[in-house]
Amino acid sequence: MKRVILFDLDGTLIDSTEAILESFKRAYESFGELPPKEGDILPQIGHPLYDMFVNLGVSKSIAKEYVLAYKESYRQIYIQKTKLLKGAKEAVELAYKSGATLGVVTTKTGKYSIELLEHFGLMKYFNTLIGSEDVKKHKPDPEPIYLALKKLNVTNSSKIYMIGDTCMDILAAKNAGIIGVAVEFKYTPLNELKKCSKVIECGVFEAVEDILNNNI
Repeated sequence: MKRVILFDLDGTLIDSTEAILESFKRAYESFGELPPKEGDILPQIGHPLYDMFVNLGVSKSIAKEYVLAYKESYRQIYIQKTKLLKGAKEAVELAYKSGATLGVVTTKTGKYSIELLEHFGLMKYFNTLIGSEDVKKHKPDPEPIYLALKKLNVTNSSKIYMIGDTCMDILAAKNAGIIGVAVEFKYTPLNELKKCSKVIECGVFEAVEDILNNNI
């Protein structure tokens, strides 16, 4: 059976925490405000930027301005302040060599996502990438996954997985009728992951290994 493996990006393949936190800091400071604490920002990662700012207390009437300020900072630092997670390169290469069809489904801006994956030499392994600007509804809504599968021309005979580090990834998979595989990362506490996912791996390489070994 043909396998299709979709990957989340932040907290699954890459760690861009430093770039995200610094860009939040600069965005708030540009409006003369103190930035939220790191512990308040981290659980929001995975949501669209607008929602992140609103959830952190910014008025909806000016949240878009904060997003623009964030992006102005982020585009200057995101390459040098993002790193691949342990086992990420090996996981993608292993999945690709197995013959699986690969895609990325992220709430990160597609432009930045593609440039980061190209920087790390991984974009060539993916047949599609769905970013925040490609859909109207974001995870946990299934729309991004549906769009990825449409672009991949996936048939009903395929076995489809979504690997991600947040409950939004796992719920999106469930809502799309595919198999969700959670991986541990600091954005979502383990006790929260356990509430939404029956399958939790310590990292993305282990997740891919278990998928290919038919353990999931």
